[in-house]
Amino acid sequence: MSVKPRDLGMTPLDDLFSTDESRAEAQLEKVIKLNPAEISDFPNHPFKVRQDDDMAEMVESVRKYGVLVPALVRPKENGGYEMVAGHRRKFAASLAGVSKIPCIVRSLTDDEATIVMVDSNLQREKILPSEKAFAYKMKLEAIKRQGQRNDLTSRPLDTKSRSDEQLAQNAPDSARQIQRYIRLTELIPPVLQMVDDGKIAFRPAVELSYLSKEQQQTLLETMECEDCTPSLAQAIKMKEFSKDGKLTDEVILSIMQEEKPNQREQFKIPKERISKYFAPGTPVQKIEDTIIKALELYRKRERQRDMER
Repeated sequence: MSVKPRDLGMTPLDDLFSTDESRAEAQLEKVIKLNPAEISDFPNHPFKVRQDDDMAEMVESVRKYGVLVPALVRPKENGGYEMVAGHRRKFAASLAGVSKIPCIVRSLTDDEATIVMVDSNLQREKILPSEKAFAYKMKLEAIKRQGQRNDLTSRPLDTKSRSDEQLAQNAPDSARQIQRYIRLTELIPPVLQMVDDGKIAFRPAVELSYLSKEQQQTLLETMECEDCTPSLAQAIKMKEFSKDGKLTDEVILSIMQEEKPNQREQFKIPKERISKYFAPGTPVQKIEDTIIKALELYRKRERQRDMER
């Protein structure tokens, strides 16, 4: 009776080699064809997939030529795959009726996948402020978690300066601008939507993010009633009142009712009607001052004539 190595508690050499090979193969990236319906979306994906003109063009391209650039997916613990980069390609393929798309399979941790997902999507031409805000926040949190894990075996990495430096890598914005974007995640959804819609400018929105949720709700209602949005100066003023604990509903209304320079009624005279009265290159302010003086002189003479009658 022959005795096999496995019977003695030993692993056969063939098994050892096959295990090493399978492990090495598992580490290699592979391009495989997957059904778009079988790829789950990235959790809390901050970038919206919009069915706009650009998507229509992509659908037509996919229908004619297929998906030319492979998407990036990662294997899930319980089987299947999760999309990391390629949500728009997946959506376009579904609309085009394409049953299989090429995908690069890469083993990534949650934090590694988050960073790759954010960096790849930041290359888009059209990105909403809210998309950047939540994307940068997700990436910063991932970087900090990576730093905390490294703290266990090496020098500390979870410092604000280093995190900001890493956050700005592969990003189209400076570290300071990125921090401003992250502030937008503190806005209540209706106000953040107004930022996306261009109704509230970016910098005033950053200042408004320091208001409490209740104060933002009051401001929202005030904006709707007064049919106006805050200027940067008004936003800063509300932030300061909030910081001092003095931003009441009445104060918000009072600030929003202030007349802004761009709301003042202006009177304009076509340049061709007055150009003959001034030398070429005369400063606008000088022209305005001259016209005002001429009108004052005219009114003075009219009063004298009335008195003489």
